[in-house]
Amino acid sequence: MAKVYPSGWRELNPYADIGRELETLKLLGDGLDESYTIYHGVHWTNVDKKNYSIFGEIDFAVVGPTGKVLLIEQKSGFLNESEKGLEKRYSDSIKNVPFQIARNTQGLQNRLKQVIKNQVIFVDYILYCPDYTVKKIGTAGIDPQRIVDFTRKDRLIGIIQSILPAGEVDHKTLEQLHQFMSDFLEIVPEVNAIIGQSDQMYTKVSGGLAEWAKRIEFSPFRLKVSGTAGSGKTQLALSAYCESIKSGRRPIYVCYNRSLADHIAQIAPEGGVVTGYHQFGDYVSKLIGTPIDFQKPQPFLQMEAILDQYKPHDDQMFDDLIVDEGQDFKPRWADNLLRLLRPNGKAWWLEDPLQNIYSREVMPFEGWVSIRSNANFRSPKKILKDINQILNLNPPIEACSPNEGGDVTVITYENQSELIAKTVQALDLAKEIGFDAKHIALLSYRGRDSSLLTPFDQIGQHTLRSPIQGQYDSAGNPEYSEGEITTDSVHRFKGQAAPCVVLTEIDFIKFDENSKIRIFVGATRATVKLILVISQRSLDVLINQS
Repeated sequence: MAKVYPSGWRELNPYADIGRELETLKLLGDGLDESYTIYHGVHWTNVDKKNYSIFGEIDFAVVGPTGKVLLIEQKSGFLNESEKGLEKRYSDSIKNVPFQIARNTQGLQNRLKQVIKNQVIFVDYILYCPDYTVKKIGTAGIDPQRIVDFTRKDRLIGIIQSILPAGEVDHKTLEQLHQFMSDFLEIVPEVNAIIGQSDQMYTKVSGGLAEWAKRIEFSPFRLKVSGTAGSGKTQLALSAYCESIKSGRRPIYVCYNRSLADHIAQIAPEGGVVTGYHQFGDYVSKLIGTPIDFQKPQPFLQMEAILDQYKPHDDQMFDDLIVDEGQDFKPRWADNLLRLLRPNGKAWWLEDPLQNIYSREVMPFEGWVSIRSNANFRSPKKILKDINQILNLNPPIEACSPNEGGDVTVITYENQSELIAKTVQALDLAKEIGFDAKHIALLSYRGRDSSLLTPFDQIGQHTLRSPIQGQYDSAGNPEYSEGEITTDSVHRFKGQAAPCVVLTEIDFIKFDENSKIRIFVGATRATVKLILVISQRSLDVLINQS
């Protein structure tokens, strides 16, 4: 399978406007091996612009093993064969295909000469028209060997391989070309795990927490990291956990949200413990012979009480304690967890005060070393720009993602009777843009107990997958309804992310700190597109205070 940049294209609906380009991208990605690299413009950053080319009219650039470049211009649908060569008719213009290809091929060649000096980069092209058979091949204005029409489309991969054959790998040239193309597409790869999917997302975490925070040395090791959403806190937490295991130590990774803990447990290596705070209380209850009865009221308070009294034996202790989403923890919970550490054990505490959605008391952290990061590498630039302005954040969150993204879409409703219809409108819009249901998260500004969405398993044509109120299995796991679109409150979805987030039920009379935190938490879950469904009165409040 070829390397494809940028990623994120698999999240787009193949039935959207760019469906034909997505088909070609999948064909190229699956048909070429890993010695080939594909750069493309079929990406969410271009969805709002309706422009899917990476350079002028060029849709794809394929770099072969030896550093040769092949540009692919795709023309779907019908073409016109005129005296001037092949033409493509659009609603407002007619474009000459040979001229477009020649102009853009030459333009890219000139740019390459400016960037990669003292070296000639081979640049070739093909016209790919999968729906049309060129009848007058000799007068098309393009080398017949460089036309892949309907009669030859099954040979596309073989033709590419013949133009870009295998050979001695030129690592230096490939690296220079990747940097050049990355500047065009504004991409730097970094793995960002997202709940419910294993695809790699490409964003930028340049010199991030996971790299430099681990280099700090002091004793006793008590490190508090205050990082904004998307700064790389969870990457650091997971990295510290893996490093502990590699060093022959036994770590415990604790977070507040059970869903986040379950996800981390799926991708973390064996050798330690990954758990939610209450989940660990359930484990300890069984360990000491007094298991929690989930049919009785307030089982979580029972778990907290057990951990308040728990005094671990030596074989039940850990070498490293890693707390993620620490702002959700009560101070006494921190004391309970620190009792799990062996002498000379390391403690990592990662938090974001702007996500203190439960208004927890701030821990004193006396004697701890503290570092701070205000850089968000996950959210697209336009989303952060709008959120900084809407919430009047001071200081503003630094937008460090290379992705521009699209503008935040705002849909208003006058009263609660309009809420469901407006939420359906937002979900319909997400589908129209091209997102599959599995890549959309419907989040409520309100808690599950007070949300109007809680009773629904379907709104409009959209089926909802949501936690069933008060229902848990024998292991204490929440039970979910069947549905395509994940829905939850911002409280429970903290620490997670989704390509497209619809944040609904935003309604307040006074814009206070808790209102700011709820919107901030929900908005920064989006890695691609953000849609806000907000009451008109709340929007007026935001406009007046900004």
